[in-house]
Amino acid sequence: MPRVVIVSNRVADLRKKSQTGGLAVALADAMRERGGIWFGWSGETKEEAAPAVAETIGRVAAVSLPLSRREVEEYYLGYANSVLWPLFHYRLDLVDHRPNFLDTYAAVNRRFATELVPYLEDDDLVWVQDYHLMPLAARLRELGCRNRIGFFLHIPFPPPDMLAATSNHREMVEWLLEFDLVGLQTSTDVGNLTRYLEEHMGLEEIGGAYRHGSRQVRVERFPIGIDPVGFAAMAREEPDDVAIDLMRRKLLGQRQIIGVDRLDYSKGLPERLRAYGRLLVQHPEYERVVSFLQIAPPTREDVDAYAEIRLELEALAGSINGRFAEFNWTPLRYIHRPVSREKLAPLLRASDVGFVTPLRDGMNLVAKEYVAAQDVEDPGVLVLSRFAGAAEELDAALLVNPYDVDEMSRRLHQALEMPLAERRRRHEELLEKVMRQNATAWLESFLEVLERPDGNQEAGTGDQVAAFRAK
Repeated sequence: MPRVVIVSNRVADLRKKSQTGGLAVALADAMRERGGIWFGWSGETKEEAAPAVAETIGRVAAVSLPLSRREVEEYYLGYANSVLWPLFHYRLDLVDHRPNFLDTYAAVNRRFATELVPYLEDDDLVWVQDYHLMPLAARLRELGCRNRIGFFLHIPFPPPDMLAATSNHREMVEWLLEFDLVGLQTSTDVGNLTRYLEEHMGLEEIGGAYRHGSRQVRVERFPIGIDPVGFAAMAREEPDDVAIDLMRRKLLGQRQIIGVDRLDYSKGLPERLRAYGRLLVQHPEYERVVSFLQIAPPTREDVDAYAEIRLELEALAGSINGRFAEFNWTPLRYIHRPVSREKLAPLLRASDVGFVTPLRDGMNLVAKEYVAAQDVEDPGVLVLSRFAGAAEELDAALLVNPYDVDEMSRRLHQALEMPLAERRRRHEELLEKVMRQNATAWLESFLEVLERPDGNQEAGTGDQVAAFRAK
């Protein structure tokens, strides 16, 4: 069995038993079991760039390197999160094009490739993760790398006409064509990329792959999953503070809606808070009965758009509480700090409604975690944005338009009033899909296709790799 080399923007801390973030959660356990290399940024910022450092943790070699202050500002905060993130989430109004952003993004990918090559063995499978590293395969090929290289995009892929709003859109897609396999979350994302290949580049799919020059690339859907059994077990272990809060709500006949998201403009948080406020206006019988817990830990606070949405949310939360709160009841609890998964899982289980309404999302694993956490005998109801990638699988949820505050309010009311038999029926269907399309199935299906020989390994480059390693 060939080794797997994971390359991501950040290297997960494999000493932790539980991870935060969809990528780390999905990959960490599998890497511990299978072994290999995890390569990426250490999270450290230094004045100048520094070389990579390797550390063995169990069967995994964690190889990480710090970034310079300029690289963090222009590669990470700049091109990755001020150009690609808003572009791929359909927010052209927030794209911040600056020539130095793209230059540094390309330079960091070149440095990643240069630092990675000495660690590679000839039969390694290289699996590159997410939008930070789209040029990496091209840079590795330039250094003579003949390994099978796959790419998985954890965020949406935009339609061709939206992608064309950025000046280097063709170059961006040509980066992807240097991979052997490009994995996307949904059928919509696959359709968006293949339409671009066919309409803008004149490529044709033959035998399940697109040929470009001397190479061919497969583009396929691999919806990411979670560890539902492990998360369900975690959800049943209530810390004392969660157990006391649940007991208090039961005694008072109170119910809870929950939302869990990073503080990001793609998550539809202002619209969600407005929908809850509308629910209390339209159904005054829910006052003192139905509260809303929104957990929104900070992210990318150095990007202006994130500071703006934080101010908007704080103002909305204050407005709702100012209007509806009483001395012994707070309708909206807004938490702007991280909450451990050990506490988050039982909080999801103890909530009557999971409110997951991003404006656009690659998958959204919180939706799957909410389903996995529920008591099958008395499950809660998932209210899910139709623009989350998870909606393609979890169609037994109550699907909503996250831009329509009135519709979201109506769906919350429907969820709160849903009979037990219907809740059980919907949950059974949702849980079956979450169990089937879990993290292990995602990983194994991607690697199975990546390992499949398609004749993409170009001749005559092995000597270049050997010479580079010898330096």
